[in-house]
Amino acid sequence: MSESARHPMIRAIYFDAIGTLIHPRPLAAEVYLEVGRRYGSQASRATCFRRFRRAIGKQELIDNERDWATGEQRERQRWRDIVAEVLADVSDPEACFAELYEHFAKPAAWVCEPETEELLEDLQRQGYVLGLASNYDHRLHAVVAGLPALRSIQHIVISSEVGWRKPAPAFFAALCRQVNLPAAEILYVGDDRINDYDGALAAGLQAVLFDPRQRAGAPGSAPIRFTIAQACEMKRHKP
Repeated sequence: MSESARHPMIRAIYFDAIGTLIHPRPLAAEVYLEVGRRYGSQASRATCFRRFRRAIGKQELIDNERDWATGEQRERQRWRDIVAEVLADVSDPEACFAELYEHFAKPAAWVCEPETEELLEDLQRQGYVLGLASNYDHRLHAVVAGLPALRSIQHIVISSEVGWRKPAPAFFAALCRQVNLPAAEILYVGDDRINDYDGALAAGLQAVLFDPRQRAGAPGSAPIRFTIAQACEMKRHKP
């Protein structure tokens, strides 16, 4: 097999959002703890963090049982259930949920991974089509619009809007439709082994597993600029 056949040219690069290019600051569980205390929660920091991880995992199992089908209503209910499990002792559950839900719609609640702006501008100059593709809801549009480092992003795919969460093949098919390219000409970059890396490869895309926390043994755990440059050099798009 020829080199070009084994390594199709990359024409578009899509990034996962949360955990890859953007991160909540403070950490989401820290925000839950702070808001929860204003509504009377007595949960300790350790308890809050433990419940948050457990609640996220429980919702993942529910979504798996649904074959990853989703929508705005499901995504909102997902977060409502997470808040209810983490902060089970608040005095006004609805008001507490509403405050947290609105908090994470604000660009100020998020920060970008270092070098994001420089990397995206460099990739755009090289002629790549750039996109963001995430398991989230409509709030991501406001977040992206309010973060100057993401101004080079041209396309956004959100699970609640396409009806499927990663790692569903239909989620990645939406990327292909959006830029009108075959899957093999799209590189997907994300921090989750199952949802991002394995999901993209199973759908026929190229993939890079980026690990900003450099967990031991994770492929592609170098800084994001090096990781992307390495992948693009191997499968260079020539405009």
